[in-house]
Amino acid sequence: MPSLRERLSQLISSGTLPEQGCTHKDQIQDVTPSANGCEDCLKTGDPWVHLRMCLSCGYVGCCDNSPNRHATKHYHTTQHPLITSQEPGEDWVWCYVDETLIYPD
Repeated sequence: MPSLRERLSQLISSGTLPEQGCTHKDQIQDVTPSANGCEDCLKTGDPWVHLRMCLSCGYVGCCDNSPNRHATKHYHTTQHPLITSQEPGEDWVWCYVDETLIYPD
């Protein structure tokens, strides 16, 4: 089974990624995760709960249930609108701007 990144890439190239209330799907890039954990928490030794990856640049940050909320801080700093879960079995994209979840088909 292809990874989420592979499926997103296929859906984008075919022009069939579901909109589901998001107008930013054209900003998804073919990215590589920046780290094997929250990039900033790894630097400081802080814990995290779940990981999210920016679909514009590949930055990996911790979720909003984590003490530092680095993924959301990354959005506020960069305005990169889309993240995806890095958790096994989770298959979704979140758009910060449109505040909507996208579930790839």
